[in-house]
Amino acid sequence: MNSTLDPLNLHLTSQALVSSPKDSFTNALTKNIVAMLVWLTLSVLNGSMVNTFRKHSFFYEDPRYIMFIYMVINDAIQLTLVTALYVVSYVFFKIHASVCCLLVMTAVLTTRSTPLILAGMAIERYVAICFPLHYQQICTIPRTLLLVLGVLVLTAAVPLTDLFITLAKEPLSLFHSTIFCDHSLLFRDRTIYYKNCVFDATYFSFVFLTLLYTYCKIVLAARAASTDLVLANKARNTVLLHGIQLLLCMLAFVVPSMQAPLIQQFPKFGLEIRYVNFLLVYIIPRFLSPMIYGFRDENFRIGNYQPICQF
Repeated sequence: MNSTLDPLNLHLTSQALVSSPKDSFTNALTKNIVAMLVWLTLSVLNGSMVNTFRKHSFFYEDPRYIMFIYMVINDAIQLTLVTALYVVSYVFFKIHASVCCLLVMTAVLTTRSTPLILAGMAIERYVAICFPLHYQQICTIPRTLLLVLGVLVLTAAVPLTDLFITLAKEPLSLFHSTIFCDHSLLFRDRTIYYKNCVFDATYFSFVFLTLLYTYCKIVLAARAASTDLVLANKARNTVLLHGIQLLLCMLAFVVPSMQAPLIQQFPKFGLEIRYVNFLLVYIIPRFLSPMIYGFRDENFRIGNYQPICQF
């Protein structure tokens, strides 16, 4: 779901963005200062959570926190990359295609990792609430690390296949040229578009159904007399917030279908449309992780491990 538009229209839209009027110095400076300040704020929040995780060894023994800290680091890398790409598009406008390729591939990998790790965290909460007696046997540290590795391998497959298809069908001179750094300008073959449509449809359907199933099961468990009601309600709320995170993450794949026709319709406002989408798609979802664990989780707030407070 990179876009519901035909690849040719996407390419024409990207070309329209490239040829659209440039911002004034004041507007460009304001937009980039705001982007950098937001990046700095989130980097401080993410850094503080990583530091808290690093200082307390008990976090290393909890699968939930291992998955969470992976998501924090993943989101920090993604935010840094997309902010860098945004600022670079103003400073240099066009960059070397090989550098763009590395940045775009890493950004794609980190963007697709978040929903899968959200699904893993929802399953962990489901096991903790619905199968508490078997939790220690099912949710082990080796299995958690294997899950993280699996997420990396699965999400790396998409940008790698994009690269292989491009290498097979495009002249090598493409990677020696300078381009406006955009996925649709770098990976132009129609095969990539259709491949990613199939992958994303399967990918998000799986994650959505996983979150829906675990949420419903936890709600039912919360009504059972044998279940800790407070703990179950906290787990339910956490999975619900993960669902909101998933919807926001999906914007990164749906927005091109809205952004492209808008830029085609209003080419003079292409940079403004791109800026709003940058904030909506890549910035706002990154604020949810600190809220879910940094502010709601007592263990992260005070560094005192109390299993009864898990949610």
